[in-house]
Amino acid sequence: MIDQNTIDRIIDAAQIQDVVGDYIALKKRGTNLLGMCPFHNEKTPSFMVSPAKGIFKCFGCGKGGNAAHFVMSHEQISYYEALKVLAKKYNIEVHERELSPEEVAVRNDRESMFLVNEFAQKHFSHTLHHHIDGKSIGLSYFRERGFRDDIILKFQLGYSLEIRDAFTQAALKAGYNKDYLVKTGLTIEGDNNYIADRFRGRVMFPVHSLSGKVVAFGGRILKKDDKLAKYVNSPESEIYHKSNELYGIFFAKKSILQQGRCFLVEGYTDVISMHQSGIENVVASSGTALTPQQIRLIHRFTENVTVIYDGDKAGIKAAIRGIDLLLEEGMNIKVLLLPDGEDPDSFARKLNASDFIDYVERESSDFIRFKTKLLLDDAGNDPVKRAGLVLDIVRSIAIIPNQAIRSEYVKECSTLLNVEEQMLYFEINKLKISENEKLGTRKPDAEAKPTELNTTSQNTQLTSNSKFHTEEYNLIHVLLKHGHECLTFKDGNESMSITVANFIFSELELDQLEMNEPIYQKIIDDYKVQQQQQDFDPNRYFLHHSDNDISLIKAESMSEKYQLSRIHSKLKKVETDSERLLEIVPRVVFEYKNSILIDRIKQKLIEMKAAYEVKNNQRMDELMKEMSQLEAVKKALSKTLGERIIIKI
Repeated sequence: MIDQNTIDRIIDAAQIQDVVGDYIALKKRGTNLLGMCPFHNEKTPSFMVSPAKGIFKCFGCGKGGNAAHFVMSHEQISYYEALKVLAKKYNIEVHERELSPEEVAVRNDRESMFLVNEFAQKHFSHTLHHHIDGKSIGLSYFRERGFRDDIILKFQLGYSLEIRDAFTQAALKAGYNKDYLVKTGLTIEGDNNYIADRFRGRVMFPVHSLSGKVVAFGGRILKKDDKLAKYVNSPESEIYHKSNELYGIFFAKKSILQQGRCFLVEGYTDVISMHQSGIENVVASSGTALTPQQIRLIHRFTENVTVIYDGDKAGIKAAIRGIDLLLEEGMNIKVLLLPDGEDPDSFARKLNASDFIDYVERESSDFIRFKTKLLLDDAGNDPVKRAGLVLDIVRSIAIIPNQAIRSEYVKECSTLLNVEEQMLYFEINKLKISENEKLGTRKPDAEAKPTELNTTSQNTQLTSNSKFHTEEYNLIHVLLKHGHECLTFKDGNESMSITVANFIFSELELDQLEMNEPIYQKIIDDYKVQQQQQDFDPNRYFLHHSDNDISLIKAESMSEKYQLSRIHSKLKKVETDSERLLEIVPRVVFEYKNSILIDRIKQKLIEMKAAYEVKNNQRMDELMKEMSQLEAVKKALSKTLGERIIIKI
């Protein structure tokens, strides 16, 4: 467990714009920053970062919080693991106390799998540089490929000995659990206690996540054996989904931001050779077909992609397949086909960075020109093939989300194919109508579905169907947002001031009320205690609270622009809340009381019905008196709230 002083240092150092900027591209929008949300699929940015408040908020999917929450959500790690990531980024030494047995037990599978992969990477790298077989076989291979020692160290390349279970035995001896060796795919388990290393006899390429964690491995065999696959990769696991990962993204992200462009290649060695040539804004799909998730990962840093493929027929077909996916995600695409017999690995080794960039600028083609020329060459003078070519090009243009860009491509396509623009638009509209009809029968995409403005955020894990949820939600958010501000009540020539927090506390104590949501009551209890401290800063205290749920609720209260309430008949901006506190604060308190009152009246009616059915006249008299008291309170509340918000039973 990290001590509080260290947590405070981390929070003070962590700049939300720097932390988020390591993962996505941000553009200035007034006092805030805007980018593409990394947590859901979106075509237009709705992800805001507020440096002044130290928070982020996506108005598409509802995710929000501080720097630690961002790292938590993005890396799927615990709060304390996220703090360690931030501490490493800002070179802060972490002081931890020894964990209790209960806390040790809480460590989840993901963290254990990351630890196993970290050990494996270090083991394979150590074998490469220090074991006789590692040096004579693995290191010799990398050097024959022309890789410098600094590049080998940078990408943490390694070697797995050609011994059945050499790695597994080393890991077990070091105290790692066999279950996690199997779950990560490093070890293969069979019948009769059979175990073996998946990657034995292979040079190793660690696959890093966006934050630099090793999530998987690729292993290339060096001896000729037709029975064995040339490359073996880690299987899918809790921490590795190949469709989500791009090889080299950790090493490329800063350069992609700086250069405003990403080069997309196919294999590990392509990326490594280009880095060695001085071109670092490059990633690979690792030999798998390009996926929408991988494209969105690139889209966080840039809209501009140059796809580099081998100049053979297989490379050309691969380029065609990937183009439409890139277009659909709103990317600006260029395609570069290398000369016959060349791949990015071999070609990069022949040129330095400036010569390579010059070649890219000179030879790369806009996607529409590339695809049109390719299909025209294939169609020749066949009218049927040429008609199919037009439809193929139209399908690509139709999926471009930006209408202005789509129009430019229509003009260019019209010129290249000698086809009228009107005909192209007609075909595009036909496709869009057909697509809309299909979408009309589908369920909405849950991943991109906006959240309700006045329901609890996805982050807080609270039950939105619990009693008085909306009213408690409103009350707590007013407390967290305005608790330190003052209300001034005037009575003739006299006036009385009280903080929003103390007004809320006194009203709740007056009727001996407690929150139905335990986390909300915890906030109230904590606020009461902490406000006695002279240096209490509620914004800082709750935003960086040790309880992650409370911290998220505070961040949500800071980031919300609108509030939906039964007080108001429609949405109203909250920017002027401070000027209207005298109206808003009593109303959220009385709304909460009103909801409790209505619930109690309903309960009494149920009890009266039960007493009537069994002819319990004494109980009926008692209930009638209680109902009379409740109705009197209801009448008093109606004067405060207005008859229109008193729910009819």
